Amino acid sequence: MNEREKNDPLRELGERLDKARASNQPAPVKPGESTSSALAFGWRIGIELIGAIIVATFIGWAFDRWLGTRPWGIVIFFFLGIAAGMINVFRAVKGLGMAIGYRKDQQTKGSAGNWDDDED
Repeated sequence: MNEREKNDPLRELGERLDKARASNQPAPVKPGESTSSALAFGWRIGIELIGAIIVATFIGWAFDRWLGTRPWGIVIFFFLGIAAGMINVFRAVKGLGMAIGYRKDQQTKGSAGNWDDDED
């Protein structure tokens, strides 16, 4: 190899690209994490949001028929349904990867322990 081949910027670039391509392997898929589980979670989020809106709107319609306040019951309960659906989505996303009903223990500072311990 002569001096010109050693300092060739295109050759150096090609070597660096080959090295990067060799090290750029896809991340291994963990057991239980697959495209289908992600798709199922997406469907769950969508159904919870739309379901909350539909149920709340139906309750608003029922109130309107019962009280004769058309259209205010539907309007108010529609927005309440949106709020409830967003809260459901937030809870589902916040607890991603946890079992249903599981909540992480919050770490407290100091040695006093948790204030809500009920050990009498």
